[in-house]
Amino acid sequence: MLLSEKIAEYVTGIKDRKLPQDVIRLVKERVVDSIAVSLGAFDAPPVAISRKVVEALGGKGAIAIGVGDATPDHAAFLNGVMVRYIDFNDTYLSKEALHPSDNIPAVQAAGEYMEIDGDLFIKGIVAAYEVACRLADASCIRDRGWDHVTYIAISSAAGAAVALDLDFDQAVQAINLAATPNIALRQTRVGELSMWKGCAAANAARNGLFAALLAKEGMTGPSPVFEGEKGFFNQVSGPLEIDFPKDEYMIRKTSIKRHPVEYHSMSAVDAVLKLRDKISDLADIEKIDVETFTVSYQIIVKDPEKWKPKTKETADHSLPYIVATTLFDGFIWIDSYDEDKLKRKEVLNLMDKMEIKVGDGFDKYYPEGIPNRIKIYLKDGSVEEELVIYPKGHFKNPMNVDELYDKYSRLTKEVLNNYKDVWDLVWRLDKLSNIREINETINVGLKR
Repeated sequence: MLLSEKIAEYVTGIKDRKLPQDVIRLVKERVVDSIAVSLGAFDAPPVAISRKVVEALGGKGAIAIGVGDATPDHAAFLNGVMVRYIDFNDTYLSKEALHPSDNIPAVQAAGEYMEIDGDLFIKGIVAAYEVACRLADASCIRDRGWDHVTYIAISSAAGAAVALDLDFDQAVQAINLAATPNIALRQTRVGELSMWKGCAAANAARNGLFAALLAKEGMTGPSPVFEGEKGFFNQVSGPLEIDFPKDEYMIRKTSIKRHPVEYHSMSAVDAVLKLRDKISDLADIEKIDVETFTVSYQIIVKDPEKWKPKTKETADHSLPYIVATTLFDGFIWIDSYDEDKLKRKEVLNLMDKMEIKVGDGFDKYYPEGIPNRIKIYLKDGSVEEELVIYPKGHFKNPMNVDELYDKYSRLTKEVLNNYKDVWDLVWRLDKLSNIREINETINVGLKR
């Protein structure tokens, strides 16, 4: 069986499946978390740019946050930029690291177009997560020069296929049409990072949805898209195998972010916060040693730009900046990347005192764990040390509902008048008769 057929078989079969209650709860958590981080990004420049374009183009079929009616693909893009831009949405770590909730806006836009109920929306999200995470398990494409959002185009097409009620043949074509034209360059995440870093996944998801819409109307795509002479395996990923065991759900292995940082640095933030109370005066710090693991070093340490970030996008992917800022302020939040804070001499001085290397044996923990050890050497000769492997929010150390609500309310209460109503609405997701109610309620409650 071709891989596109295997994905289509899974996608078309999930509609009749009874999902476990814990999986339904995990979907609700990730939907409410995605709403939180999207509203936290409401005023970000790339969001404002995207909103302006979507509003100018017009259209109908789905709901764009802050705009109203829009075509499904445009709504998926704008809402996707909002979910991804502040780098605060959920994460899955494997051979390839990605953010599975990047799929949610595309599945939601497809569902709004079809006016589906909450149960089918949940199943579409589960399907998108499953495909994205299984692909991430199968092959690391960043080492070949390709960006992980290449997988998001495929998984969003899979999730949209559920919401659009595609049959088997249509779902096969949706995968063919999503995979062929949406191969993204890893240059997005190398060196000084641009606005596009937070928009690339939204673009991929938009294109995956559009592929599914075309397939629904009878469009066919190149085949075999994965196994062919010039196909995905030969050009992008290398040979790979994926399966969909019936009783396994990859969403269980995804993690919610407690802090707005690139996920490989999450445990470093937790370690710094534990150490900071032990240091009475930051002026007493002589040296900071950070031990991390190879993937972390390659993504958020090695580039010279990470040691003197000039943009928000570079700073939230800079382990030295994240450690120094958390140490100086005692927290890290979305305003920690404001332009004036990137230039603070106190933070830059702490970075100058820092040395980062790959710790002995640290790679054995990854990708299940993300070990970061912080050692702070003080003038009196003492050393404060902390190692964290599973930070708060990791699937092995999950946030409880109160902690998730704290994150949600902090990000939404300045943007939404009815943020408590939206929270309650999502927790009734499986009972909703039409998922359009979610974004309609958000737009009614916007203060902007």
